[in-house]
Amino acid sequence: MPLGPGTSNITPGIVAPPRMQARVETVSRQFDRRVGRMATHDLLLREVGRRLISRLEYIKLAPLRMLDVGCGLGRARSELHAVYPDAEWIGVELSSAMARAGRQGQQRALGLARWWRRTAHWVIADGARLPFADDTADLVFSNLMLHWHPTPHVAFPEWKRVLRVDGLLMFSCFGPDTLKELRAGVKETLPHARPMPFVDMHDFGDMLVASGFATPVMDVETITLTYSSPQALLDEVRALGASPLDNRWPALPSGRQARLLLDALVARRDSMGRIPLTFEVAYGHAWKPAPRAVGVSKVSLESLHAGLSRGKQ
Repeated sequence: MPLGPGTSNITPGIVAPPRMQARVETVSRQFDRRVGRMATHDLLLREVGRRLISRLEYIKLAPLRMLDVGCGLGRARSELHAVYPDAEWIGVELSSAMARAGRQGQQRALGLARWWRRTAHWVIADGARLPFADDTADLVFSNLMLHWHPTPHVAFPEWKRVLRVDGLLMFSCFGPDTLKELRAGVKETLPHARPMPFVDMHDFGDMLVASGFATPVMDVETITLTYSSPQALLDEVRALGASPLDNRWPALPSGRQARLLLDALVARRDSMGRIPLTFEVAYGHAWKPAPRAVGVSKVSLESLHAGLSRGKQ
């Protein structure tokens, strides 16, 4: 249920298969436990969000309602409102604990007067099962959420459904080279671990086309962060998100395995003594086109009679 005033045009969401729903709930529980960590380890999240929002400056759009899907603590709200001050912002978040903390934090930061000056709502929902009617939003914005969802290909048609014609989808997500240094260390020291795979940018482009979006555009960049210690690196990774895999190794690594992993990360220090960690970030946007008109031919009655007369000759 919403944490703020109710939104309009809300309808029940699509029912997911039991196994899929269980995986979504697993991700939700993991994010519930990461609220405190994300609040203090959101540098990358905010930087990618700024870069994604900066792309809106070159796009002609005047939204009345924007959905921030996977909004987390709602940190993108103020920057989205800076671009579209008159638009209604609706933050959609899977984790109820994350949404509650985000709403309370923004109220404290802005004060109640400024909080209510702009229309904003919070809704707890799965990003691929949005509780909104068709043609509800002008902008669907999603920053670094899609890769955590068990079935991202299901999210795209759902986002298209809630967009109005000529509405815009703008999103970012991690690509396959993300965490490659950590993956290499895990492969050396934790043979039973099952790291989460990330989807390639081109596959996301194919999903956009298959979902019926028009003029999809995808591009990618690499961001490298460095850390003073392997513990700091792992703290950052833990705060970034959750794994939807249902075949994760059920046990924690032993003390010996943990020490081997830390040593493997230390061995990757650069010339400045820092440990690098790569993030491949894919950006995408696409538009919801007008429905294709069914082919209809108009023939005058006179032409029809003339054709029938020639056929009899």
